[in-house]
Amino acid sequence: MTQESGRVLVVDDDETVRDVVRRYLEVAGFTVEVAGSGEDGLRSFAERAPDLVVLDVMMPGISGLEVCRRLRRTSQVPVVLLTALGEEENRIAGLELGADDYVTKPFSPRELALRVVSVLRRARMPSRPVTPAEELRDGDLVLRTTARDATLGGVELPLTAREFDLLAFFLTHPGTAYSRSDLLEKVWGWDFGDQSTVTVHVRRLREKIEPQPAKPVRVATVWGVGYRYDPVAAR
Repeated sequence: MTQESGRVLVVDDDETVRDVVRRYLEVAGFTVEVAGSGEDGLRSFAERAPDLVVLDVMMPGISGLEVCRRLRRTSQVPVVLLTALGEEENRIAGLELGADDYVTKPFSPRELALRVVSVLRRARMPSRPVTPAEELRDGDLVLRTTARDATLGGVELPLTAREFDLLAFFLTHPGTAYSRSDLLEKVWGWDFGDQSTVTVHVRRLREKIEPQPAKPVRVATVWGVGYRYDPVAAR
């Protein structure tokens, strides 16, 4: 693994997990802070302003889901969840709250480090002056691919890194239906995985770009297939 840089906050009530994750991320080049509870995690986040948070879902006191909810009130910092096998409801709830990715326990520390690297790289794509070719437009929806920002009606959209990538993919492939497995491969870079991840991110994206998320006009559901982006500017 190539050497990376950045500050990662690991929040887990299991000391062994914290220690193993810390050591693997430090080997990868990251500066790592650890916290043993949700309370300590929120405090450390406020003091240290990490570039990414690795967050255990099931913790006593303030749960990982509540920590994620509070973080999303003020920040779009990338969040990678640690969930136990069989905790599908919690995993989906975390994604709905805005988590960017997840790893299921028991996990390979190397796999987690690779996920952290992948999520951080997507989140910190370099900003530079944008040329017209780097803007994707559909009516009043504008996405700037290198500046990594998007606006709707002139108002900035609070997109997570994954939501941004998903919207960029849709805007560059309008009118084509993709299955959830297709989107997992093309947007997430996963050859396999929980397809509910795509469902949750599509739902969150609709909540941010559709006037009526329950009756989407841009991101259409293609029954028996998956999803298709229908440009409003083409109507």
